[in-house]
Amino acid sequence: MAEVAQAAVEQLRLPRPVIRTSPAADFTQVVHVPTWMWVQSSSWGPVSESASVDGVTVTATARPRKAVWSMGDGASVVCHGPGTPYSARFGAHSSSPDCGHTYRRASFSEPGGKYRVRVRVVWDVTWRGAGDSGVVPGIAMTAEQSLSVDEVQAVVTA
Repeated sequence: MAEVAQAAVEQLRLPRPVIRTSPAADFTQVVHVPTWMWVQSSSWGPVSESASVDGVTVTATARPRKAVWSMGDGASVVCHGPGTPYSARFGAHSSSPDCGHTYRRASFSEPGGKYRVRVRVVWDVTWRGAGDSGVVPGIAMTAEQSLSVDEVQAVVTA
C-alpha cells in the first residue's frame, strides 16, 4: 500500500504560488502604509491525483494549509489562508484583514534597491485507498518577488 500511496503523492503537481500585492509589485510600496499580500486563487486550492498498482488504487489530495511570507526586511508573516485581494471598498490606508505587512524603512540599502519577498505555501497531503489512509504533512512550494519601498515626506509651507 505504501508504494501505491507514494506513487500517487509523487504524481501531484502542486502549483507554484503566484504572489500578488497592493500596491502592485510594479509600483512602489510606502513606508508606514500597509502592504496587502495574497496568493492568487488559481495557485491555492485542492489538487488530487490517483495511482494504481496491481489493482489497488490510491488517491492523494493536497490542500494548502498556510502561506509563510519573508518580507525582505527581516519580518515574517504567517497567513492561514491565501490572503484577501485588495479592493477599493477597504479604503486606501486600511490593513489587510488576514495577510499584510507594514514596512518601517525604505529598501534603498538592499541589493537593487528592493526587498526580496518570498512566500512558501505549505501543503498537507492525505491519501486514501483500499481501506487505508495516511497523511504526508508539510510539502512546500515557493515563489519570490522584489518590492521597492520608499519613504514619502511632506513639506508644509506657510
